[in-house]
Formats: sequence, structure tokens, C-alpha cells
Amino acid sequence: MTIAHRFILFVLLALSVSVCAAQSFDLVIINGHIIDGTGSPWYSGDVGIRNGRIAAIGNLSESARKKTIDAHGKAVAPGFIDMLGQSEATILVDPRLPSKIYQGITTEITGEGGSAAPLNDAIIEADRAGYEHLKITPDWRTFRQFFTRLEKQGMGINLASYVGATQVRRMVLGDDDKQPNPGQLEKMKSLVRDAMHDGAVGVSTSLEYAPAPYAKTEELIALAGEAARFGGIYATHMRNESDTILESIDEALRIGREAHVPVEIWHLKVAGKANWGRMPEVVARINQARAQGADVSADTYAYPAWFNSMSAFIPPWAHDGGDAKLIERLKDPATRARIRKDMETPSKDWDNEWQEIPGPEAVMIGVVQNSALKQFQGKRLSEVAKTWNKDPMDALFDLLVEDKAFTACAVFGMSEPDVTLALQQPWVSVDNDSSGASPEGILGEEHPHPRAYGTFPRVLRKYVREEKKLTLEDAIRKFSALPAQRMRLADRGVLKQGMWADVVIFDPEAIRDLATFDNPNQLSQGMEFVLVNGVPVIEGGKMTGALPGKVLRGAGYTP
Repeated sequence: MTIAHRFILFVLLALSVSVCAAQSFDLVIINGHIIDGTGSPWYSGDVGIRNGRIAAIGNLSESARKKTIDAHGKAVAPGFIDMLGQSEATILVDPRLPSKIYQGITTEITGEGGSAAPLNDAIIEADRAGYEHLKITPDWRTFRQFFTRLEKQGMGINLASYVGATQVRRMVLGDDDKQPNPGQLEKMKSLVRDAMHDGAVGVSTSLEYAPAPYAKTEELIALAGEAARFGGIYATHMRNESDTILESIDEALRIGREAHVPVEIWHLKVAGKANWGRMPEVVARINQARAQGADVSADTYAYPAWFNSMSAFIPPWAHDGGDAKLIERLKDPATRARIRKDMETPSKDWDNEWQEIPGPEAVMIGVVQNSALKQFQGKRLSEVAKTWNKDPMDALFDLLVEDKAFTACAVFGMSEPDVTLALQQPWVSVDNDSSGASPEGILGEEHPHPRAYGTFPRVLRKYVREEKKLTLEDAIRKFSALPAQRMRLADRGVLKQGMWADVVIFDPEAIRDLATFDNPNQLSQGMEFVLVNGVPVIEGGKMTGALPGKVLRGAGYTP
């Protein structure tokens, strides 16, 4: 054999070795039903993962790999994206976020009106009860610093955040009922710009909760316009979800139109018994806007009760100056009487939740901070009133006083047909609207809404398997490709070569939620494998403790 022949043989051998190496995988998932997230029917194939990404899909039976997962007959789908997750604080308590990963959630979007940043000393002092409740030290002031802390500690899922319009308002105006002057509005806009440079994905509002209702539409357009300049989104808990819901949708659409920004309506609902059956009107209004070119979509958690601060029952004017001022007013007999009169009087000027419930039995006490009130977690307001031998509204007022306005509660105020119709819309994705929780530790001492543990499996069990209101492929699309499109996550949400390997493997006939309103701290069942960036956080149905999540930064991010 000549030297030339030997050289050619050497090159061919080297090439064959490099080809084999190129087809060597960290992990190959075999024999699964691939539901790719687009809404297309399932197909069979193997999924090869290398360096955290999907490297190949097809027949990989001859390929070398370090590990194989046999998903025989099971669904292999993109990891689920929680469109409103609320975990910015609890991820610092238990970064594994068990309640999320057992649902198949691999990415969370958070920051509803209030956000982890920006922060100043005045806000930290006003919110001290919340930090102390979770034993968190807020040692950051900007999103850049907050994201650095997350990356340093590790996290079980990926996380992105909006900057809250309420947050920047509090930075400049505090908790007072007043309007910004031009200089103050410019300062608020600059805080939004800074947040977008730090990696926020847009601007959000939560317009039911003070001090947010004090903001006029023009203020919100100005802030959303800053986010739009950096490829951001405007997401909103609208000003009203009951009697004036159509007007609230119109306000959201106006903000989108004048700020040139896409709009996401969070937890789409029609609240209050008087409004039950109005979801067709809501859907028609949004479909009309979309037909006219408005980039608007929504999400839902698909339960008939919402969960929020009990202080939301109190009219906005009584929140002027923050929680401390609210408690002072509740202690003053004359002001308390005025608050009562407002709550007892139907009004379209504010979202009056007291008028939306059939009675105090429709309010379940969720989370309290005062240990003396722990006995009431999971009890109805009617039961608290009976125990204290008080009128239900006085019981509500006194709970807020005793708990320093910290109390959270579940409110049963929606109808199942409305919930179902919202979920079925092709432009509606899914959110948890609850922070990551755990049955263990300080998080396990709380009494959250069952959605914290059960939303995504509940959709698969109830609406896909039992009621057949959605196909499995439709549901997976609502969990993955649809939210990824909305959040501009171009490399997640679909099973395709080159995408990050956020992957779930489950039996569609076995997946189920266990959490109930009476017993919420129960992890969902049926997720056999959950991979975040190619690393199993659930393996063989058990949590691994791995923390492979990433901070997902918006288009305006500047390193």
C-alpha cells in the first residue's frame, strides 16, 4: 500500500469516526408518540439530545448514546410553559419548584403588575411582611442583580419576567393615589427601559390591586410604549373582569394599539354570578379585534375560583398610602362604615368582588401570616364569621386587620361553561397564576389554590380525557408552541432539531391532578420524565433535585 493510499484510508477512517461522534447523543428517547407542540397529530420516532438541545429526531436505533429512555406508547411532548407563574419569591425558598415540575412545567413567565425588580428601600419596608413570611432577604435592586442571584443558586425550571407597571409606579410615587407629573413619568419610563436592558420581556399591569387602579390609561400607554421599543409585550390583569369587562378589554386593546405592542390578557374570565354566560361576548370582542389586526391573545387556569389578596374586596380609595393606611381606616369606625357602604353598593367604577359572590361561603381563606390565624386556612369566611360570632363583612375586615392585610383567599365566582369556552379558543394558552410550591417546609404550611399543583394535568384529565373538550394535540399546543410564539421564545415550545430540550414524557391515560380546594398540597401524578435543557428534573416519576433552569431574557437585553 502506497503512502498516498495510507493517507486516504486514514482520512476516511477519521471521517467515519467524526460522523459517528456527531451522531453520539447524551440521551435518546425511543418508542414514544411524539406530539411536537404545533397541534399536528402524533408521530413515531426517536429524539436524540446532545448538549442540552434536540440534536436529531428520526430512527436513531444505530446511534451511540450515553443513556436511553424507552417511552413505549407514551406521549413525548415539549415542556409546558406557564404563562403566569408568580414564583419570583418562592424560587428563592425551594428552587426545585416541585409543584411546577410535577405538572410538566419547564418554563415560567412571571411579574404580574408587581415584579421582583426594580426595588428600593421604601418598597422593601412596605412589603416586609411578605419577605419575612418566606424568610427572604431582598439583596437585589435591579433585574440584572435578581437574575444573577437566580443563576448563582440554580433553578429547577426556566424563568422569564415582565417588569410591573405597578412596580415602577411605586418606585416613583409610592403607594399614593396621585398622578405623575411629566418628570415623574419620564423617570418611570426610564425604569422600564433599564428593566428591558436587564432582560425583562415586557411591561405588565394588575389593574385591580392598589396602587395600580390609580394609573390612568395614558400612563400605561407611555410605559408599554417603552417596552415595545425593545421587542416587549404588554400583559394585563385587566381593570375589571366582571360588569365592565368589555370596556376593560377595549382599554387593553387601546394600550396595544397606541403603544404598538402585542397584548396578552391574563387569566381570561367573567367574574360574578350576574355575568355568568357572558364569555361568548368576551370571545366575540377579542375575535373582532384580531380580525381587525390587533395582536391580542389570552390565557386561563381553567378553575371556577380565582385566588388573590383578601384586601381586593376593599375599594381602591381605601388603599391610598398602602397597607398600613388601609388598616388604620379599617380600625376607624366612620371610615369602616364608608368602606362597608361602598362594598354593599353595586358599582361599575371598580371591580367590587363583594358583589360578585353569592355569599361569604364562596370565600376560602388561603394563606395567612399571623400564626394565630392559621386555624382558618382552608376555612370559609362564613365559618370564620361564625367562630368569631361576627357579621361576615366585619369578619373580613378584622381578618385583614389581624393579618396586616396579608391574607390571600380563593373566591368562587365563575361558571364552568364560561371557563370551558375560554379554554377552547385557539388563541388561549394556559397559566398557573400561582407561585411554585412544595408539600414540605414553609411552603407546605400554606393553603394555596389547587391550581398551584394541578392546572396542566387537570386540563389533560378533565378537558381532554374525560370531557373531550380538547384533543390531546390541542392541549399540548396550548401548553407549548402557542405560549412560546407569544413570548418570542424562538428556540423552545416545539420538538424540533436545534431547539432546547425541554421535554416531558407521560401516559395520557394516567396523568392527573390530585390537588383539591380542601387539600391542595398534593403533587400531580403521571409525569414520568421531565427534562429541562436536556437534564432530567423528574426521572422515573421521582424528583432528581437537579437545577438546570435558565433565566430567559427578552429581546432588549444588553449583556
